[in-house]
Amino acid sequence: MATQADPQPISRVGSRGVSRVLAKLRASTEAGNFYEAHQMYRTLHFRFVSQERYEDLLDLLYDGAMTMVVHEQYSIGADLGLMIISTLDVAPLSKPKQQSWVKKVADLLGKIKPTVVEREALLEKAIKWSGKNANNELDTLMHRLVAQMMYREGNLAQARYHFLHSQDGKSSAFLLIEMSTTKGFPGEVDLFVALFVLGQLCLGAVEAARDTFATYCQFHPAIACSGAPYPLPLLNFLWILLQLVKPRAGHVNIAAFRWICDLYKPSILRDPVYKQYMQKIHRRYFYGGRPEASPYAFFDFMQQLMIDRDLDFLVDEDEHDEADEVE
Repeated sequence: MATQADPQPISRVGSRGVSRVLAKLRASTEAGNFYEAHQMYRTLHFRFVSQERYEDLLDLLYDGAMTMVVHEQYSIGADLGLMIISTLDVAPLSKPKQQSWVKKVADLLGKIKPTVVEREALLEKAIKWSGKNANNELDTLMHRLVAQMMYREGNLAQARYHFLHSQDGKSSAFLLIEMSTTKGFPGEVDLFVALFVLGQLCLGAVEAARDTFATYCQFHPAIACSGAPYPLPLLNFLWILLQLVKPRAGHVNIAAFRWICDLYKPSILRDPVYKQYMQKIHRRYFYGGRPEASPYAFFDFMQQLMIDRDLDFLVDEDEHDEADEVE
């Protein structure tokens, strides 16, 4: 019976053409000759890809990567992980199978020590693969699993980045609460959630932003408020903004947007990044292209010029080039 440290048997790959190589692969692994086993995996990778036996190859590489990690051969495990990603790039897998492989890749990443240099390359390739297709669910799932991994490892900064792209508003809020209560000053309670929520809106994650804001305000010990009005002006600004934005861009609630920007101008100007984010939010939700041409296009254009003029305070002259950037 195979042990945890042995390559697991794969019935579908037991053809005559590779059975001998698989036997040598097992013997090399059991003998501790990991370099030789690594080279055999490379040989099998090339052979299986040429035969378009992608699912067989993925199973083989995953078992091999997990075996190497059990033996603390983390660099080899990461390299086999890279082979998995390159195979996933070309394998015609169904959506459920792709989601399964997102979880497997994330599991492999979590078993490789954070100090292993090769893990960063594997992480970068995995994120690129999950986001390359027009499948937002794969991308957000990968970011969510990586965020959880980073959180377990105590890397809160990286966890924050991946939660931002995960559309998991509730988990994001609890991370922000921990960062605020352990690393922030009392006067920065509102700043932690504001920067994050504005970033989510810039990425189009409206529902996640609403979940983040509501959960943060409800469970943060310094706020403990489940609805408006909130004890801090910046929180009230965010609450109103979240009521105004819609998932689809369009000329909606422009007057209200102008009003809150003017009313809460001192709060918006507390951090230069807010000005950049608000410009992007303005364009995304209140200035986006209309679904069809308007017979009053000239008047719409003139109205928009007036709005842009009124919002000039949000961006300084030397910041226009940075207004499109989102952390």
